Amino acid sequence: MDLQTQLTYVKGVGPARAEMLESKGLRTVEDLLGYAPFRYEDRSNVKAIAKLAPGETATVIARVHIARSSRLQGRHMGMFEVTFADSSGGRLLGKWFHGGYLANVLVPGMQVALFGRMEYDSFTRGLQVLHPEFEIIPEDDDPEASVHMGRIVPVYEGVGKVTTRILRAVIHRCLTELPPAEDSLPASIAAKLKLPSYWQSLKDLHFPSGSEDLRTLNGFRSPAHWRLIFEEFFWLECGMVLKKLKARQARGIRFELNDRVREKIKAMLPFKPTGAQKRSLAEIARDMAAPQPMQRLLQGDVGSGKTLVAAEAAVIAIENGYQAALLAPTEILAQQHHFNLRPLFERIGYLSVLLTGSNTAKEKQHVKKLLASGVVPMAVGTHALLEEDVEFHKLGLVIIDEQHRFGVMQRLRIQQKGETPDVLVMTATPIPRTLALTMYGDLDISVIDELPPGRRGIKTLHVDEPRVEQAYAFIRQQIADGRQAYVVCPVIEESETQQMKAAEKTFEHLSQTVFPDLKVGLLHGRLKTEEKESVMAAFQRGDVQVLVSTTVIEVGVDVANATIMVIEQAERFGLAQLHQLRGRVGRGAHQSHCFLVTGKLSESAQERIRTMVDSNDGFYIAEMDLRLRGPGEFFGTKQSGLPALRIASIVRDRDILEIARGEAVAYVENPPSEDALQALVRHIQGHWQRRYGLVQVG
Repeated sequence: MDLQTQLTYVKGVGPARAEMLESKGLRTVEDLLGYAPFRYEDRSNVKAIAKLAPGETATVIARVHIARSSRLQGRHMGMFEVTFADSSGGRLLGKWFHGGYLANVLVPGMQVALFGRMEYDSFTRGLQVLHPEFEIIPEDDDPEASVHMGRIVPVYEGVGKVTTRILRAVIHRCLTELPPAEDSLPASIAAKLKLPSYWQSLKDLHFPSGSEDLRTLNGFRSPAHWRLIFEEFFWLECGMVLKKLKARQARGIRFELNDRVREKIKAMLPFKPTGAQKRSLAEIARDMAAPQPMQRLLQGDVGSGKTLVAAEAAVIAIENGYQAALLAPTEILAQQHHFNLRPLFERIGYLSVLLTGSNTAKEKQHVKKLLASGVVPMAVGTHALLEEDVEFHKLGLVIIDEQHRFGVMQRLRIQQKGETPDVLVMTATPIPRTLALTMYGDLDISVIDELPPGRRGIKTLHVDEPRVEQAYAFIRQQIADGRQAYVVCPVIEESETQQMKAAEKTFEHLSQTVFPDLKVGLLHGRLKTEEKESVMAAFQRGDVQVLVSTTVIEVGVDVANATIMVIEQAERFGLAQLHQLRGRVGRGAHQSHCFLVTGKLSESAQERIRTMVDSNDGFYIAEMDLRLRGPGEFFGTKQSGLPALRIASIVRDRDILEIARGEAVAYVENPPSEDALQALVRHIQGHWQRRYGLVQVG
């Protein structure tokens, strides 16, 4: 057995368990040894029942004496009770609420190890333990019994039928039988940071010595944890830096930024850009003038004016004789981008086209001919732009909006429609710096952290469902002053059909009962493109005063006169989505308001609503969202490019990530020797490519 041995060939695993483990990405012994315990229990305090005291947390090894299910009087709550006995003559009562499933697990005569907090039971006048952790001890002499008891014990998340006990035994066997693995981390870095060896860290991760503090272990801050977390981040960041260096070595387009280009940009601008917009454009223009392809992320809060900066970048490409393409994840967002860009480009004599799945075959054919001939310099579209028969005459700039909603191959496909075009990625999802470094570590980052002048902060109010009429009364008052309002319907089981039905029901209620004298419009994803455009155009003209909508308006919709946003059943939405929706108002000079209408709130929903009421800062909200949901759900898509970290956590271990990134950048950019750098590349290709998707880092 060695680190690369397939788990199916490891004693105690076999084909069936190996298949279950593979569902977690665990294929080899090395993968399994990287599967960290999610917590630790101190089972070194093994006591006889007769010597236990109330309030004590201890491990007890005893036999099941009596097992029975019962119902609590006056409640429909199944209770499973077991009386345990040991050789000391003591009795201990174990109780599990809703524990009926244990009737076939814990049977009289069985030997069990229990771990939990002992309490005095006034009814039986003896000791009891509620919901104790337990493990069944095999009757035959288990040579590995000491692995599970009498020490600090690792607790793993089970995988299918592979329990924490099985994992503990198999991992212990691997660590016992394997020869020590060599350190792959550069020795100079390990020495500088005084890190324990890789092999010692693995052993201490799974089976810490009794001297380790339990709080340090459960906080993932023991020396072993620190070393392994650092190493995981170090290799990830090295891969990112290498990808970035490789991109810099490619030959790109050197766009010229002369007076003619500057005058064109000035002629296009509808208003004076903010300082942050100017700074971002300067960074983009510097990249575009360089001989390497630009790879830049433009990050900014809702309403900060990213589209205007992207339009300025497109002018640079077009004035140099190239075409630009903007790729958006949804049809309504693509339509909105086209709606905003077309008048800007018309001012300076540019033509732009929109290509989406809703175009007729004849329209698509016409647009494709225009792009292939080079007559049209600017294309805006959805996935339809990625189709094989879409050809550009001379594509020089690719703008990708909300990049995390596209897969890696989709992003590559649009880039391949030109010869090493510059790439500008935009996102309205403010991403905390550490996460941005991890997700977009191969991109340079520009941040628009300033709103256009005249914008006022949005006042956010929390309203209980019974008081929703107050929000409606406020809408009527604002509409009397000439303003407009959105009413957004809830996410229901992520089903577009259900959302549509909820929106239709709300529309009916508002248009017939609440606002029969006002013009109420309806917008949802199932409407035909012409119907969507018609409703949006009517809302933009002011012909529709209240727009009832599903979350299709989440991004891209821009109506300066809309000053009220009512979000029904706001507890059903995530923080990022609430912030995006709220960003549809507050786009003009008038004070805007957002009403979060909620039913009964869970603890996490209360936290989300409180965060929204307290802050308009997208970066603060993103930090809170990341803390509440964790990075896996932060983007809500497996295509996000977020690496599959095992032991490290971007949320918990940001301090270590910063250190690892610094060390990785320094090592790759100034390696001790060319051989050392090549060894590092080979290690990433051999060990980390599969996990991180660090494609072709060498």
